[in-house]
Amino acid sequence: MNYYGNPITRLIEQLSALPGIGGKSAQRLAFHIIHMPEEKVDALAEAILAAKKQVRYCSVCCNLTDEDPCPVCANPKRDQRTIMVVEDPRDMAAYERTKEYHGTYHVLHGAISPMTGVGPQDIHIPELLRRIDGSVDEVILATNPNVEGEATAMYLSRLLKPLGVKVTRIANGVPVGGDLEYVDEVTLSRALEGRREM
Repeated sequence: MNYYGNPITRLIEQLSALPGIGGKSAQRLAFHIIHMPEEKVDALAEAILAAKKQVRYCSVCCNLTDEDPCPVCANPKRDQRTIMVVEDPRDMAAYERTKEYHGTYHVLHGAISPMTGVGPQDIHIPELLRRIDGSVDEVILATNPNVEGEATAMYLSRLLKPLGVKVTRIANGVPVGGDLEYVDEVTLSRALEGRREM
């Protein structure tokens, strides 16, 4: 039953189609938008349209950008001999927030997942392989430590090693502030394997 009229119902439907937004959240957002000043609604609509029309893949690393190459790839201070491979632009942003990594990135936009029908051809692996041209010393595989991320890392490792590049995998283990009794066995095993001298 349409309680609010077609425009509000359509807005709720569109918002609820977004990932992580259920019916109640969509309704709350719709009413918030309706009560916003018109100029703020216009600014929101313009920002959505601009992002959709102007954002594209960087021709080097496949990150989302409105400049090509993206600011990271264009920065001459970045170590061009090191590439960190991540699944998602948000993963790249997380590493950038640490201010510890100074190399370049490659964004796959997914991970190999036979269960959901995502194969190597569906993510940006060919673009990564084109970058391995003798000027790259190390590729750091920073995919997520789940089944799909591990499968992707193993697949990439098998492709990259014959190209004469050093292939490393990020360490994973016990999170800071975590209690050992609550950590699963696989994570504890990885933490033990990845131990380092102090």
